[in-house]
Amino acid sequence: MDGVRPLLDAVDAATRRGLHAAGYVAYEAAPAFDPALAAHPRLEGLPLACFFLYREPLRVPMAELSPPAGAGWAFGPWQPGCSREAYDEALERVRTWIAAGDTYQINLTCPMGARFEGAPFAAFLDLHRGQRSGECAFLNCGGRSILSLSPELFFRLDGGLLETRPMKGTIARGRWPEEDREQAQRLIESPKERAENVMIVDLLRNDMGRISDTGSVAVSSLFDTERYRTLWQMTSTVRARTGASLGEIFGALFPSGSVTGAPKVRAMQIIRELEPEPRGVYCGAVGRAGPGGKARFNVAIRTILLDAAAGEARYSVGSGVTWDSRAGSEHAECLLKAEVLRGPAEPFHLLETLLWDGRAFPMEREHLERMAASADYFDYPFDALAARKALMDAAAPWAGNSAKVRLLLGEDGFFSAEGGPVPEAGEFLLALADTPVQDTEVFLFHKTTRRAVYENARAAHPEAGDVLLWNTRGELTESCIANAAFLLGGRWLTPPVPCGLLPGVMRRRLLESGRISEGVVRVSDLPDVRGIALFNAVRGWMPARLMP
Repeated sequence: MDGVRPLLDAVDAATRRGLHAAGYVAYEAAPAFDPALAAHPRLEGLPLACFFLYREPLRVPMAELSPPAGAGWAFGPWQPGCSREAYDEALERVRTWIAAGDTYQINLTCPMGARFEGAPFAAFLDLHRGQRSGECAFLNCGGRSILSLSPELFFRLDGGLLETRPMKGTIARGRWPEEDREQAQRLIESPKERAENVMIVDLLRNDMGRISDTGSVAVSSLFDTERYRTLWQMTSTVRARTGASLGEIFGALFPSGSVTGAPKVRAMQIIRELEPEPRGVYCGAVGRAGPGGKARFNVAIRTILLDAAAGEARYSVGSGVTWDSRAGSEHAECLLKAEVLRGPAEPFHLLETLLWDGRAFPMEREHLERMAASADYFDYPFDALAARKALMDAAAPWAGNSAKVRLLLGEDGFFSAEGGPVPEAGEFLLALADTPVQDTEVFLFHKTTRRAVYENARAAHPEAGDVLLWNTRGELTESCIANAAFLLGGRWLTPPVPCGLLPGVMRRRLLESGRISEGVVRVSDLPDVRGIALFNAVRGWMPARLMP
Protein backbone atom coordinates (compact mmCIF):
# COMPACT_ATOMS: atom_id res chain seq x y z
CA MET A 1 0.00 0.00 0.00
CA ASP A 2 2.83 2.39 0.82
CA GLY A 3 4.27 2.06 -2.67
CA VAL A 4 1.25 3.28 -4.67
CA ARG A 5 1.72 7.02 -4.28
CA PRO A 6 5.51 6.89 -4.85
CA LEU A 7 4.88 4.84 -7.99
CA LEU A 8 2.61 7.55 -9.40
CA ASP A 9 5.16 10.20 -8.46
CA ALA A 10 7.80 8.17 -10.34
CA VAL A 11 5.51 7.99 -13.38
CA ASP A 12 5.06 11.76 -13.19
CA ALA A 13 8.83 12.26 -13.04
CA ALA A 14 9.37 9.91 -15.99
CA THR A 15 6.89 11.80 -18.17
CA ARG A 16 8.65 15.08 -17.37
CA ARG A 17 11.82 13.46 -18.77
CA GLY A 18 9.98 12.76 -22.03
CA LEU A 19 8.90 9.17 -21.40
CA HIS A 20 5.41 7.73 -21.73
CA ALA A 21 3.65 5.42 -19.28
CA ALA A 22 0.72 3.01 -19.43
CA GLY A 23 -0.76 1.01 -16.60
CA TYR A 24 -3.49 0.60 -14.02
CA VAL A 25 -4.43 1.39 -10.44
CA ALA A 26 -6.63 -1.22 -8.73
CA TYR A 27 -9.71 -0.30 -6.69
CA GLU A 28 -8.10 -1.63 -3.51
CA ALA A 29 -5.35 1.03 -3.84
CA ALA A 30 -7.81 3.65 -2.54
CA PRO A 31 -6.57 3.62 1.10
CA ALA A 32 -3.13 4.62 -0.19
CA PHE A 33 -4.62 8.03 -0.98
CA ASP A 34 -6.93 8.32 2.03
CA PRO A 35 -6.93 5.79 4.91
CA ALA A 36 -10.63 6.55 5.47
CA LEU A 37 -11.47 4.83 2.16
CA ALA A 38 -12.25 1.21 3.07
CA ALA A 39 -11.38 -1.69 0.78
CA HIS A 40 -10.60 -5.41 0.90
CA PRO A 41 -7.00 -6.60 0.76
CA ARG A 42 -5.82 -6.81 -2.85
CA LEU A 43 -6.48 -9.77 -5.11
CA GLU A 44 -3.82 -12.43 -4.64
CA GLY A 45 -1.02 -12.06 -7.17
CA LEU A 46 -2.29 -8.70 -8.50
CA PRO A 47 -0.24 -5.58 -7.64
CA LEU A 48 -2.24 -2.59 -6.46
CA ALA A 49 -0.72 -0.55 -9.30
CA CYS A 50 1.48 -1.34 -12.28
CA PHE A 51 2.94 0.88 -15.01
CA PHE A 52 5.16 0.35 -18.06
CA LEU A 53 7.48 3.05 -19.41
CA TYR A 54 8.27 3.54 -23.10
CA ARG A 55 9.84 6.18 -25.29
CA GLU A 56 7.48 6.85 -28.18
CA PRO A 57 3.95 5.53 -28.73
CA LEU A 58 3.21 3.75 -31.98
CA ARG A 59 -0.15 5.03 -33.18
CA VAL A 60 -2.11 2.42 -35.12
CA PRO A 61 -5.81 2.79 -36.03
CA MET A 62 -7.89 0.09 -34.36
CA ALA A 63 -9.25 -0.89 -37.77
CA GLU A 64 -5.72 -1.90 -38.83
CA LEU A 65 -5.09 -4.12 -35.81
CA SER A 66 -5.75 -7.81 -36.25
CA PRO A 67 -4.79 -10.87 -34.21
CA PRO A 68 -2.28 -13.39 -35.59
CA ALA A 69 -3.76 -15.90 -38.02
CA GLY A 70 -5.47 -18.73 -36.19
CA ALA A 71 -5.50 -16.90 -32.84
CA GLY A 72 -8.91 -17.98 -31.58
CA TRP A 73 -10.41 -17.69 -28.13
CA ALA A 74 -13.45 -18.72 -26.11
CA PHE A 75 -15.00 -18.18 -22.71
CA GLY A 76 -16.77 -20.97 -20.88
CA PRO A 77 -20.15 -20.31 -19.25
CA TRP A 78 -20.00 -17.28 -16.98
CA GLN A 79 -20.90 -18.09 -13.38
CA PRO A 80 -22.04 -15.27 -11.07
CA GLY A 81 -20.18 -15.00 -7.79
CA CYS A 82 -23.37 -13.95 -5.99
CA SER A 83 -26.85 -15.39 -6.27
CA ARG A 84 -29.91 -13.36 -7.20
CA GLU A 85 -31.11 -13.82 -3.61
CA ALA A 86 -27.84 -12.50 -2.15
CA TYR A 87 -27.90 -9.52 -4.50
CA ASP A 88 -31.50 -8.70 -3.58
CA GLU A 89 -30.68 -8.95 0.12
CA ALA A 90 -27.69 -6.62 -0.27
CA LEU A 91 -29.85 -4.14 -2.19
CA GLU A 92 -32.42 -4.06 0.60
CA ARG A 93 -29.66 -3.45 3.15
CA VAL A 94 -28.48 -0.50 1.05
CA ARG A 95 -32.01 0.93 1.03
CA THR A 96 -32.04 0.59 4.84
CA TRP A 97 -28.81 2.61 5.07
CA ILE A 98 -30.27 5.22 2.71
CA ALA A 99 -33.38 5.48 4.89
CA ALA A 100 -31.15 5.98 7.93
CA GLY A 101 -29.31 8.84 6.20
CA ASP A 102 -25.94 7.03 5.95
CA THR A 103 -25.74 7.31 2.18
CA TYR A 104 -27.56 8.55 -0.91
CA GLN A 105 -26.37 5.93 -3.38
CA ILE A 106 -24.23 2.78 -3.44
CA ASN A 107 -22.67 1.19 -6.49
CA LEU A 108 -23.31 -2.50 -5.77
CA THR A 109 -21.34 -5.01 -7.82
CA CYS A 110 -21.25 -8.76 -8.41
CA PRO A 111 -18.22 -10.75 -9.66
CA MET A 112 -18.43 -13.39 -12.38
CA GLY A 113 -15.99 -16.10 -13.39
CA ALA A 114 -15.42 -18.33 -16.41
CA ARG A 115 -12.88 -20.61 -18.03
CA PHE A 116 -10.84 -19.08 -20.86
CA GLU A 117 -8.96 -20.60 -23.78
CA GLY A 118 -7.00 -18.84 -26.47
CA ALA A 119 -5.18 -15.58 -27.14
CA PRO A 120 -6.05 -12.65 -24.81
CA PHE A 121 -5.23 -9.96 -27.40
CA ALA A 122 -7.41 -11.66 -30.01
CA ALA A 123 -10.26 -11.70 -27.48
CA PHE A 124 -9.74 -7.99 -26.80
CA LEU A 125 -9.78 -7.03 -30.48
CA ASP A 126 -12.95 -8.99 -31.17
CA LEU A 127 -14.76 -7.68 -28.10
CA HIS A 128 -13.65 -4.12 -28.83
CA ARG A 129 -14.94 -4.46 -32.38
CA GLY A 130 -18.33 -5.34 -30.97
CA GLN A 131 -18.42 -2.54 -28.37
CA ARG A 132 -16.51 0.33 -30.03
CA SER A 133 -16.14 2.03 -26.66
CA GLY A 134 -13.94 5.10 -26.56
CA GLU A 135 -11.96 4.28 -23.40
CA CYS A 136 -10.85 0.71 -24.14
CA ALA A 137 -7.40 -0.56 -23.16
CA PHE A 138 -5.37 -3.78 -23.27
CA LEU A 139 -2.47 -4.49 -20.92
CA ASN A 140 -0.24 -7.55 -21.02
CA CYS A 141 1.04 -7.79 -17.46
CA GLY A 142 3.07 -10.94 -17.85
CA GLY A 143 1.03 -13.71 -16.30
CA ARG A 144 -2.19 -11.77 -16.52
CA SER A 145 -3.90 -9.63 -19.13
CA ILE A 146 -6.35 -6.78 -18.63
CA LEU A 147 -9.04 -6.35 -21.27
CA SER A 148 -10.83 -3.10 -20.47
CA LEU A 149 -13.84 -2.37 -22.66
CA SER A 150 -14.83 0.68 -20.67
CA PRO A 151 -16.88 3.49 -22.20
CA GLU A 152 -16.31 5.78 -19.20
CA LEU A 153 -13.64 8.47 -18.92
CA PHE A 154 -12.20 8.82 -15.40
CA PHE A 155 -10.16 11.91 -16.20
CA ARG A 156 -8.28 13.56 -19.02
CA LEU A 157 -5.46 16.02 -18.32
CA ASP A 158 -4.10 18.26 -21.05
CA GLY A 159 -1.84 21.16 -20.17
CA GLY A 160 -3.62 22.01 -16.94
CA LEU A 161 -7.17 21.38 -18.19
CA LEU A 162 -8.74 18.56 -16.18
CA GLU A 163 -11.91 16.88 -17.41
CA THR A 164 -14.04 14.10 -15.95
CA ARG A 165 -17.07 12.47 -17.55
CA PRO A 166 -18.99 10.41 -14.99
CA MET A 167 -21.40 7.83 -16.39
CA LYS A 168 -24.58 7.13 -14.46
CA GLY A 169 -27.86 6.06 -16.01
CA THR A 170 -28.48 3.02 -18.22
CA ILE A 171 -31.22 1.77 -20.51
CA ALA A 172 -31.34 -0.96 -23.16
CA ARG A 173 -31.13 -0.05 -26.84
CA GLY A 174 -34.33 -0.06 -28.88
CA ARG A 175 -34.71 -2.75 -31.52
CA TRP A 176 -35.28 -0.45 -34.49
CA PRO A 177 -34.36 3.23 -35.04
CA GLU A 178 -37.61 4.83 -33.84
CA GLU A 179 -37.76 2.69 -30.71
CA ASP A 180 -34.06 3.36 -30.12
CA ARG A 181 -34.66 7.12 -30.10
CA GLU A 182 -37.59 6.64 -27.72
CA GLN A 183 -35.36 4.67 -25.35
CA ALA A 184 -32.77 7.45 -25.33
CA GLN A 185 -35.45 10.02 -24.54
CA ARG A 186 -36.84 7.77 -21.80
CA LEU A 187 -33.38 7.69 -20.21
CA ILE A 188 -33.03 11.47 -20.36
CA GLU A 189 -36.43 11.97 -18.75
CA SER A 190 -36.07 9.33 -16.02
CA PRO A 191 -36.14 11.01 -12.57
CA LYS A 192 -34.22 8.10 -11.03
CA GLU A 193 -31.42 8.12 -13.62
CA ARG A 194 -31.11 11.92 -13.50
CA ALA A 195 -30.94 11.86 -9.70
CA GLU A 196 -28.16 9.23 -9.80
CA ASN A 197 -26.23 11.26 -12.35
CA VAL A 198 -26.52 14.55 -10.44
CA MET A 199 -25.36 12.91 -7.19
CA ILE A 200 -22.16 11.68 -8.81
CA VAL A 201 -21.58 14.97 -10.63
CA ASP A 202 -21.78 16.81 -7.31
CA LEU A 203 -19.38 14.35 -5.70
CA LEU A 204 -16.84 14.78 -8.51
CA ARG A 205 -17.17 18.57 -8.43
CA ASN A 206 -16.23 18.46 -4.76
CA ASP A 207 -13.33 16.07 -5.40
CA MET A 208 -12.00 18.21 -8.25
CA GLY A 209 -12.32 21.35 -6.15
CA ARG A 210 -9.62 20.02 -3.80
CA ILE A 211 -6.92 20.29 -6.50
CA SER A 212 -8.29 22.89 -8.93
CA ASP A 213 -7.82 26.62 -9.32
CA THR A 214 -10.36 28.57 -7.30
CA GLY A 215 -13.61 29.05 -9.20
CA SER A 216 -12.53 26.96 -12.19
CA VAL A 217 -14.68 23.85 -11.58
CA ALA A 218 -17.70 23.90 -13.88
CA VAL A 219 -20.24 21.45 -15.27
CA SER A 220 -19.91 21.91 -19.02
CA SER A 221 -22.70 19.47 -19.97
CA LEU A 222 -25.36 17.56 -18.06
CA PHE A 223 -27.46 14.50 -18.97
CA ASP A 224 -25.84 13.64 -22.30
CA THR A 225 -26.64 10.25 -23.83
CA GLU A 226 -24.04 7.93 -25.37
CA ARG A 227 -24.97 4.94 -27.51
CA TYR A 228 -23.28 1.53 -27.39
CA ARG A 229 -24.04 -1.83 -28.97
CA THR A 230 -26.53 -3.00 -26.37
CA LEU A 231 -27.35 0.04 -24.23
CA TRP A 232 -27.62 3.80 -23.82
CA GLN A 233 -25.64 5.51 -21.05
CA MET A 234 -26.14 8.91 -19.46
CA THR A 235 -23.02 11.03 -18.94
CA SER A 236 -22.13 14.51 -17.74
CA THR A 237 -18.89 16.46 -18.12
CA VAL A 238 -17.06 18.45 -15.44
CA ARG A 239 -13.99 20.59 -16.22
CA ALA A 240 -11.47 22.56 -14.17
CA ARG A 241 -7.99 24.14 -14.31
CA THR A 242 -5.29 22.54 -12.19
CA GLY A 243 -1.57 22.43 -11.61
CA ALA A 244 -1.77 19.12 -9.73
CA SER A 245 0.54 16.19 -10.39
CA LEU A 246 -0.68 12.74 -11.43
CA GLY A 247 -0.42 11.48 -7.86
CA GLU A 248 -2.34 14.49 -6.53
CA ILE A 249 -5.12 13.98 -9.10
CA PHE A 250 -5.47 10.34 -8.11
CA GLY A 251 -5.36 11.38 -4.46
CA ALA A 252 -8.34 13.69 -4.94
CA LEU A 253 -10.47 11.70 -7.38
CA PHE A 254 -9.73 7.98 -6.93
CA PRO A 255 -11.76 5.86 -7.10
CA SER A 256 -14.34 7.56 -9.27
CA GLY A 257 -17.53 8.41 -7.42
CA SER A 258 -19.50 6.69 -10.20
CA VAL A 259 -18.29 3.29 -8.93
CA THR A 260 -18.58 3.98 -5.21
CA GLY A 261 -21.64 6.09 -4.41
CA ALA A 262 -22.09 9.11 -2.20
CA PRO A 263 -20.78 10.24 0.17
CA LYS A 264 -17.66 8.38 -0.93
CA VAL A 265 -16.13 7.49 2.46
CA ARG A 266 -19.32 5.99 3.89
CA ALA A 267 -20.20 4.38 0.55
CA MET A 268 -16.88 2.53 0.46
CA GLN A 269 -17.36 1.33 4.02
CA ILE A 270 -20.74 -0.12 3.05
CA ILE A 271 -19.29 -1.71 -0.09
CA ARG A 272 -16.53 -3.29 2.01
CA GLU A 273 -19.19 -4.80 4.27
CA LEU A 274 -21.53 -6.03 1.53
CA GLU A 275 -19.20 -7.30 -1.19
CA PRO A 276 -17.36 -10.48 -0.17
CA GLU A 277 -14.40 -10.14 -2.58
CA PRO A 278 -11.94 -7.47 -3.73
CA ARG A 279 -12.78 -5.81 -7.04
CA GLY A 280 -9.22 -5.79 -8.40
CA VAL A 281 -8.65 -3.72 -11.52
CA TYR A 282 -12.43 -3.53 -11.94
CA CYS A 283 -13.65 -0.10 -10.76
CA GLY A 284 -10.05 1.11 -10.61
CA ALA A 285 -8.46 2.95 -13.54
CA VAL A 286 -6.51 1.97 -16.66
CA GLY A 287 -4.75 4.52 -18.81
CA ARG A 288 -1.66 6.35 -19.91
CA ALA A 289 0.38 9.47 -19.20
CA GLY A 290 2.90 11.35 -21.30
CA PRO A 291 5.05 14.46 -21.66
CA GLY A 292 3.51 17.91 -21.60
CA GLY A 293 1.22 17.26 -18.66
CA LYS A 294 -1.01 14.87 -20.58
CA ALA A 295 -2.84 11.88 -19.15
CA ARG A 296 -5.99 9.88 -19.85
CA PHE A 297 -7.50 7.17 -17.63
CA ASN A 298 -10.74 5.26 -17.83
CA VAL A 299 -12.99 4.04 -15.07
CA ALA A 300 -12.26 0.32 -15.35
CA ILE A 301 -15.80 -0.96 -15.76
CA ARG A 302 -16.58 -3.67 -18.36
CA THR A 303 -13.10 -4.97 -17.60
CA ILE A 304 -11.91 -8.58 -17.78
CA LEU A 305 -8.91 -9.92 -15.86
CA LEU A 306 -7.44 -12.94 -17.65
CA ASP A 307 -5.01 -15.53 -16.38
CA ALA A 308 -4.38 -17.34 -19.67
CA ALA A 309 -1.99 -19.91 -18.17
CA ALA A 310 -4.55 -20.96 -15.55
CA GLY A 311 -7.40 -20.58 -18.02
CA GLU A 312 -9.34 -18.26 -15.73
CA ALA A 313 -11.33 -15.10 -16.47
CA ARG A 314 -12.83 -12.65 -13.99
CA TYR A 315 -15.43 -9.98 -14.74
CA SER A 316 -17.81 -7.94 -12.61
CA VAL A 317 -21.01 -6.01 -13.17
CA GLY A 318 -22.75 -3.42 -11.03
CA SER A 319 -25.42 -0.77 -10.79
CA GLY A 320 -26.14 2.34 -8.73
CA VAL A 321 -28.62 1.65 -5.92
CA THR A 322 -30.77 4.53 -4.68
CA TRP A 323 -33.91 4.64 -2.54
CA ASP A 324 -36.02 4.22 -5.70
CA SER A 325 -34.14 1.09 -6.79
CA ARG A 326 -35.95 -2.23 -6.94
CA ALA A 327 -34.29 -5.62 -7.01
CA GLY A 328 -35.61 -6.80 -10.37
CA SER A 329 -34.62 -3.73 -12.37
CA GLU A 330 -31.15 -3.41 -10.80
CA HIS A 331 -30.36 -7.09 -11.37
CA ALA A 332 -31.58 -6.73 -14.98
CA GLU A 333 -29.24 -3.74 -15.43
CA CYS A 334 -26.31 -5.89 -14.27
CA LEU A 335 -27.19 -8.60 -16.77
CA LEU A 336 -27.49 -5.99 -19.53
CA LYS A 337 -23.97 -4.76 -18.80
CA ALA A 338 -22.70 -8.35 -19.09
CA GLU A 339 -23.88 -8.52 -22.72
CA VAL A 340 -20.39 -7.39 -23.73
CA LEU A 341 -19.25 -10.93 -22.92
CA ARG A 342 -21.40 -12.61 -25.55
CA GLY A 343 -18.35 -12.93 -27.77
CA PRO A 344 -17.26 -11.52 -31.10
CA ALA A 345 -20.04 -10.03 -33.16
CA GLU A 346 -20.73 -12.09 -36.27
CA PRO A 347 -19.94 -9.90 -39.29
CA PHE A 348 -22.92 -8.98 -41.44
CA HIS A 349 -23.91 -6.65 -44.27
CA LEU A 350 -26.90 -4.38 -44.47
CA LEU A 351 -29.08 -5.38 -47.40
CA GLU A 352 -31.69 -3.81 -49.67
CA THR A 353 -33.40 -5.52 -52.60
CA LEU A 354 -34.77 -3.06 -55.15
CA LEU A 355 -36.89 -3.34 -58.27
CA TRP A 356 -35.35 -1.89 -61.45
CA ASP A 357 -38.08 -1.16 -64.02
CA GLY A 358 -35.67 -0.80 -66.92
CA ARG A 359 -35.18 2.94 -66.47
CA ALA A 360 -35.14 3.69 -62.74
CA PHE A 361 -35.64 2.34 -59.22
CA PRO A 362 -39.24 3.32 -58.33
CA MET A 363 -38.71 3.07 -54.55
CA GLU A 364 -35.06 4.07 -54.37
CA ARG A 365 -35.61 6.89 -51.87
CA GLU A 366 -37.45 4.68 -49.37
CA HIS A 367 -34.89 1.88 -49.67
CA LEU A 368 -31.93 4.18 -49.11
CA GLU A 369 -33.67 5.91 -46.20
CA ARG A 370 -34.17 2.53 -44.50
CA MET A 371 -30.59 1.45 -45.15
CA ALA A 372 -29.28 4.80 -43.86
CA ALA A 373 -31.35 4.40 -40.67
CA SER A 374 -29.99 0.89 -40.08
CA ALA A 375 -26.47 2.10 -40.85
CA ASP A 376 -26.82 4.77 -38.20
CA TYR A 377 -28.23 2.20 -35.75
CA PHE A 378 -25.26 -0.16 -36.24
CA ASP A 379 -22.64 2.61 -36.67
CA TYR A 380 -21.90 1.74 -40.30
CA PRO A 381 -20.67 4.59 -42.54
CA PHE A 382 -23.26 5.48 -45.18
CA ASP A 383 -22.70 7.53 -48.34
CA ALA A 384 -25.89 8.00 -50.37
CA LEU A 385 -23.99 9.00 -53.52
CA ALA A 386 -21.85 5.86 -53.35
CA ALA A 387 -25.00 3.77 -52.82
CA ARG A 388 -26.66 5.24 -55.90
CA LYS A 389 -23.55 4.67 -58.00
CA ALA A 390 -23.40 1.01 -56.96
CA LEU A 391 -27.07 0.62 -57.86
CA MET A 392 -26.71 2.23 -61.28
CA ASP A 393 -23.61 0.18 -62.09
CA ALA A 394 -25.50 -3.02 -61.23
CA ALA A 395 -28.56 -1.93 -63.25
CA ALA A 396 -26.62 -0.91 -66.37
CA PRO A 397 -26.67 -4.38 -67.99
CA TRP A 398 -30.47 -4.47 -67.51
CA ALA A 399 -31.31 -1.23 -69.33
CA GLY A 400 -34.78 -1.53 -70.80
CA ASN A 401 -35.54 -4.69 -68.80
CA SER A 402 -36.87 -5.28 -65.31
CA ALA A 403 -34.44 -6.65 -62.75
CA LYS A 404 -33.99 -7.33 -59.06
CA VAL A 405 -30.92 -5.49 -57.69
CA ARG A 406 -29.36 -6.49 -54.41
CA LEU A 407 -27.41 -3.72 -52.60
CA LEU A 408 -24.99 -4.62 -49.77
CA LEU A 409 -23.26 -2.32 -47.27
CA GLY A 410 -20.36 -3.55 -45.11
CA GLU A 411 -19.22 -2.18 -41.77
CA ASP A 412 -16.36 -0.44 -43.61
CA GLY A 413 -18.86 1.64 -45.61
CA PHE A 414 -18.17 -0.19 -48.89
CA PHE A 415 -21.16 -0.85 -51.18
CA SER A 416 -21.57 -3.72 -53.61
CA ALA A 417 -24.55 -4.53 -55.82
CA GLU A 418 -25.63 -7.17 -58.30
CA GLY A 419 -28.64 -7.56 -60.60
CA GLY A 420 -30.74 -10.58 -61.46
CA PRO A 421 -34.08 -11.53 -63.00
CA VAL A 422 -37.33 -10.66 -61.21
CA PRO A 423 -38.91 -13.84 -59.80
CA GLU A 424 -42.14 -14.93 -61.41
CA ALA A 425 -45.37 -13.86 -59.71
CA GLY A 426 -48.00 -16.33 -58.55
CA GLU A 427 -49.95 -17.54 -55.55
CA PHE A 428 -47.84 -18.60 -52.58
CA LEU A 429 -48.55 -21.79 -50.65
CA LEU A 430 -47.65 -21.14 -47.03
CA ALA A 431 -46.64 -23.34 -44.13
CA LEU A 432 -46.84 -22.16 -40.53
CA ALA A 433 -43.45 -22.07 -38.78
CA ASP A 434 -42.86 -24.83 -36.24
CA THR A 435 -41.33 -22.54 -33.61
CA PRO A 436 -41.78 -18.86 -32.71
CA VAL A 437 -39.39 -16.01 -33.42
CA GLN A 438 -38.08 -13.99 -30.47
CA ASP A 439 -39.25 -10.40 -30.82
CA THR A 440 -36.26 -9.30 -28.72
CA GLU A 441 -33.96 -10.24 -31.62
CA VAL A 442 -32.71 -6.97 -33.15
CA PHE A 443 -32.05 -8.45 -36.58
CA LEU A 444 -35.74 -9.10 -37.20
CA PHE A 445 -36.16 -5.32 -37.53
CA HIS A 446 -33.29 -4.65 -39.99
CA LYS A 447 -32.67 -6.13 -43.41
CA THR A 448 -29.25 -7.80 -43.23
CA THR A 449 -27.36 -10.87 -44.39
CA ARG A 450 -27.89 -12.43 -40.96
CA ARG A 451 -30.83 -14.58 -42.04
CA ALA A 452 -30.56 -17.82 -40.08
CA VAL A 453 -34.07 -17.41 -38.62
CA TYR A 454 -35.61 -17.30 -42.09
CA GLU A 455 -33.37 -19.96 -43.64
CA ASN A 456 -34.09 -22.43 -40.84
CA ALA A 457 -37.84 -21.85 -41.07
CA ARG A 458 -37.83 -22.49 -44.83
CA ALA A 459 -35.55 -25.51 -44.53
CA ALA A 460 -38.06 -27.10 -42.17
CA HIS A 461 -40.79 -26.83 -44.84
CA PRO A 462 -39.30 -27.51 -48.28
CA GLU A 463 -42.75 -28.41 -49.57
CA ALA A 464 -44.00 -24.83 -49.10
CA GLY A 465 -43.43 -21.74 -51.22
CA ASP A 466 -42.84 -19.68 -48.07
CA VAL A 467 -43.29 -19.91 -44.31
CA LEU A 468 -45.45 -17.74 -42.06
CA LEU A 469 -43.68 -16.66 -38.88
CA TRP A 470 -45.15 -15.95 -35.43
CA ASN A 471 -43.79 -14.79 -32.07
CA THR A 472 -43.80 -16.19 -28.53
CA ARG A 473 -47.14 -14.46 -27.80
CA GLY A 474 -48.78 -16.30 -30.68
CA GLU A 475 -48.89 -13.19 -32.90
CA LEU A 476 -48.28 -13.55 -36.65
CA THR A 477 -45.39 -11.42 -37.92
CA GLU A 478 -44.34 -11.86 -41.59
CA SER A 479 -43.08 -14.48 -44.00
CA CYS A 480 -39.45 -15.31 -44.74
CA ILE A 481 -39.35 -13.10 -47.85
CA ALA A 482 -42.13 -10.54 -47.40
CA ASN A 483 -44.47 -8.65 -45.12
CA ALA A 484 -47.96 -10.06 -44.78
CA ALA A 485 -51.56 -8.90 -44.52
CA PHE A 486 -54.63 -10.82 -43.40
CA LEU A 487 -58.26 -10.17 -44.37
CA LEU A 488 -59.99 -10.29 -41.01
CA GLY A 489 -63.32 -8.71 -40.10
CA GLY A 490 -63.56 -7.09 -43.53
CA ARG A 491 -60.17 -5.30 -43.27
CA TRP A 492 -56.68 -6.08 -44.48
CA LEU A 493 -54.49 -6.06 -41.34
CA THR A 494 -50.69 -6.14 -41.26
CA PRO A 495 -48.91 -6.93 -37.97
CA PRO A 496 -47.36 -3.93 -36.14
CA VAL A 497 -43.56 -3.70 -36.18
CA PRO A 498 -43.18 -4.43 -32.40
CA CYS A 499 -44.50 -7.97 -33.06
CA GLY A 500 -41.07 -8.69 -34.56
CA LEU A 501 -40.81 -7.90 -38.27
CA LEU A 502 -39.08 -5.80 -40.89
CA PRO A 503 -40.67 -2.38 -41.59
CA GLY A 504 -40.87 -3.04 -45.32
CA VAL A 505 -40.77 -0.39 -48.02
CA MET A 506 -43.88 -1.75 -49.79
CA ARG A 507 -45.61 -2.11 -46.41
CA ARG A 508 -44.99 1.60 -45.79
CA ARG A 509 -46.57 2.56 -49.12
CA LEU A 510 -49.61 0.36 -48.56
CA LEU A 511 -50.15 1.82 -45.09
CA GLU A 512 -49.84 5.39 -46.42
CA SER A 513 -52.35 4.65 -49.17
CA GLY A 514 -54.86 3.20 -46.70
CA ARG A 515 -55.06 -0.16 -48.47
CA ILE A 516 -53.96 -1.93 -45.28
CA SER A 517 -54.03 -1.06 -41.57
CA GLU A 518 -51.92 -2.17 -38.64
CA GLY A 519 -53.44 -4.71 -36.29
CA VAL A 520 -52.40 -7.72 -34.25
CA VAL A 521 -53.39 -11.03 -35.86
CA ARG A 522 -52.88 -14.19 -33.83
CA VAL A 523 -52.28 -17.75 -34.94
CA SER A 524 -55.59 -18.54 -33.27
CA ASP A 525 -57.29 -16.07 -35.65
CA LEU A 526 -56.28 -18.00 -38.79
CA PRO A 527 -59.55 -19.99 -39.03
CA ASP A 528 -61.39 -16.66 -39.34
CA VAL A 529 -59.01 -15.12 -41.88
CA ARG A 530 -60.66 -14.73 -45.30
CA GLY A 531 -57.55 -13.89 -47.28
CA ILE A 532 -53.75 -13.72 -47.00
CA ALA A 533 -51.39 -11.57 -49.05
CA LEU A 534 -47.61 -11.24 -49.08
CA PHE A 535 -45.94 -8.12 -50.42
CA ASN A 536 -42.48 -6.70 -50.96
CA ALA A 537 -40.89 -4.01 -53.11
CA VAL A 538 -39.80 -6.39 -55.89
CA ARG A 539 -42.85 -8.63 -56.40
CA GLY A 540 -45.58 -6.29 -55.13
CA TRP A 541 -48.87 -7.73 -53.83
CA MET A 542 -48.94 -11.55 -53.92
CA PRO A 543 -51.96 -13.69 -52.99
CA ALA A 544 -51.21 -16.54 -50.62
CA ARG A 545 -52.96 -19.35 -48.77
CA LEU A 546 -52.07 -21.81 -46.07
CA MET A 547 -51.35 -25.37 -47.09
CA PRO A 548 -53.85 -27.88 -45.76
